[in-house]
Order: sequence, then structure tokens, then C-alpha cells
Amino acid sequence: MGQMDLLDAGRWSKGGGNLAEFSKSLFPPNLDVLPTIAGAMVETIQIAFVGTIFGFLLALPLALPATRTLFHPAITSVLKLVLGAVRTIPALLWAIVFVVAFGLGPAAGALGITFYTLGYLGKLYYEAFEGVDQEVLQAVKGTGANRLQLLRFALVPEAANTILSQLLFMFEYNVRASSIMGFVGAGGIGFYLLGYVQLLQYRNLTTAMLATLVVVLVIDAVSARIRSLVLPRRAGAISR
Repeated sequence: MGQMDLLDAGRWSKGGGNLAEFSKSLFPPNLDVLPTIAGAMVETIQIAFVGTIFGFLLALPLALPATRTLFHPAITSVLKLVLGAVRTIPALLWAIVFVVAFGLGPAAGALGITFYTLGYLGKLYYEAFEGVDQEVLQAVKGTGANRLQLLRFALVPEAANTILSQLLFMFEYNVRASSIMGFVGAGGIGFYLLGYVQLLQYRNLTTAMLATLVVVLVIDAVSARIRSLVLPRRAGAISR
């Protein structure tokens, strides 16, 4: 802590004063930029949605053969290493890679979100599959089911609640992550957030941050509603 000057009282005093001045400059929000912010927010949601769906479509088929309870360690180890390597690179760095590859714009942001989602959901899903009750697997296997049938009729149905819940959570998270994709030219509201900071237009910045907050809260509420409607019904179907 000492090396970071966190115990320096003078530093805290100066920082507090600067923060107070900055806070004053944030208000009142400038609502004149709201139409521009709304358009950028729609693009941010699109980036998050496309990236989440593409990432899910890649993660699920990779997570299944990464399940150690059904596949040989030689296969699962390689797939887990690949998913781990993908997951260690933040979404923003993935976006930079795709900006370099494909140029500026929301496509790079969506691809950045896709690869981060792949690594994240891949890990969560194979862990959920490995946590499926072995008695269930043995019961289905006792009927003469092959490995593909075990995946289809035992592993995926038993983990369905986790699959849906984590997918919804990932979308919520990706909306937040997509809000800074514009920092590297990958589209979304981040382009305006960065611009407002650089131009010292802090009232505009407040409007953009409040718009982002409202969207995130709405998505959180909708996701919670979907989980409350779908997950208990799915659990009831399994119990029957």
C-alpha cells in the first residue's frame, strides 16, 4: 500500500477535492444529446446480443466433448486448454484484434464479445455437465444408450437450467462490456463516452452513463422475469 501512495494523506485530500470538482461538472445532464445516445445504445445492445448468441453457439458444442465424465482426458484436456486460453483475453482486447482484422465498426465489437463469451460459457457449461448426477447417466446408459444419446437425453436436459441461466447472465454482462467497445473503435456507446471525456463534455457524459444504467437495469429485470417463468417450469418438467 505504501508503494502505491495509498497512505499519503495529502494525496487523499487532493484527490477528494478533484473528485468534488469533477462531480459538480457532471450535472445537470444535457438531454439534448439523448437522441444520439439512444441510437448508440441500440447499437450497443445489438453488439451484445449478436456476440452472446454466436458465443453460445460455439461454446455449447465445445463444452460437451470437454466433459471429463464422458470423454477421454486427451480430448477434454485439449478443449479445456483452448477455452482457457480464449477466456484469458478480455473482450476489449479481442475487439482490438478484430478492429485490426476487419476495420472499425460494430462487427469488430460483436466478434470480440463472441470470443469472450465462448471462453466464459464454455467453462461454465462443461463444469455444469460434469456436475450432473452420475446415477442419472448410469440409468440412461443402462438402457443401451450410446454417447450421443447420453448427451441428448441425459446431460443437456439435466443441465438445461444452468445453460439458460448462464446465457441470460452472459447477455446482461455483455451489454456492460459492449458499452466500452467504442473505446477502440468497435462501435456502440463507448465511442461517445470516450469522446465526451476527451472533450471535457461531462454533462453529455452523465447523459450517456444514465442511459446505459437504465438499459442495464431494464435488461436485468427482463432476464430475471424470464428466469422466473422458464426455470421453475423446466425444473417441474424434469421432476415429473
